[in-house]
Amino acid sequence: MPRKIILTCAITGSIHTPSMSPHLPVTPDDIATSAIEAANAGASVLHLHARDPENGKPSSDIDVFRQFLPRIKNSTDAVINLTTGGSSQMTVEQRLSAPAELAPEMCSLNMGSINFGLFPMKDRYSDWKHDWEEPFLENTRDVVFKNTFHDIETVFKMLGDGGGAKFEFECYDVGHIQSVAFYLKQNRIQAPVFLQFVMGVLGGIDASPESLMMMKETADRLLGDQYQFSVLAAGRQQMTLGTMSVILGGNVRVGLEDSLMISRGELAVSNAQQVTKIRTVLEELGYEIATPDETREMLQLKGADKVGF
Repeated sequence: MPRKIILTCAITGSIHTPSMSPHLPVTPDDIATSAIEAANAGASVLHLHARDPENGKPSSDIDVFRQFLPRIKNSTDAVINLTTGGSSQMTVEQRLSAPAELAPEMCSLNMGSINFGLFPMKDRYSDWKHDWEEPFLENTRDVVFKNTFHDIETVFKMLGDGGGAKFEFECYDVGHIQSVAFYLKQNRIQAPVFLQFVMGVLGGIDASPESLMMMKETADRLLGDQYQFSVLAAGRQQMTLGTMSVILGGNVRVGLEDSLMISRGELAVSNAQQVTKIRTVLEELGYEIATPDETREMLQLKGADKVGF
């Protein structure tokens, strides 16, 4: 049987701002519509953040999540993966408030504190739709995206033990894989672990084939056959390194959270467009995309009937 590929789509995130693309989902209706389109295009997993519907600023408000999650759940069987990262400028308590109550099947978990530099992006734009955007980007020059061991263990307790969620362990550098291996040895988490190699964020590992090979070799050495991995490459390497990930035995993530483009110099008009592109590439290479239920089985998820929304 051909190996099935988990295709994650990250719908909106907290990195890009509304001035950067008219196609970035902002309102709950935008997010729901875009997520459903991505699922219909073949996404196995939908990774979701919330934004203030008035101005598009990243939000941790559970009431905003509740405006789009039921519609997505009722319209598709895709696995819903909620962020615990939120934004680098939110407190840990803010970031965990919604997922702790909503008890998703999956949630993301940053495996360490890092510099998370978005400030170079502000130099590409001069016309801002909202007054928060430019300062938000500039502030990342002096912000540490905090996720200490204590924070990580709090997520384990609140969302894993308390809510039955499985984690997408977001690894921005090789040291984060060491942390995953530590918790696996401590029996604090169980195999199969699902790693997301996050590449191309200023402050983390760069988006290059050489770095991807180093990440995979580190995971192979530390985790053996107890893990699966996926790759998200920020910006222009999105499709290239995503394809390389699959060839190396992994999975792939696309979406407007990670890149606003569909090709050099051309904005993607939707998340579904990116899903369709990577799906076409992979199917032409002979791979098959996992269905949501196949993904649930591969990652040993609790099921959509056991979430809190």
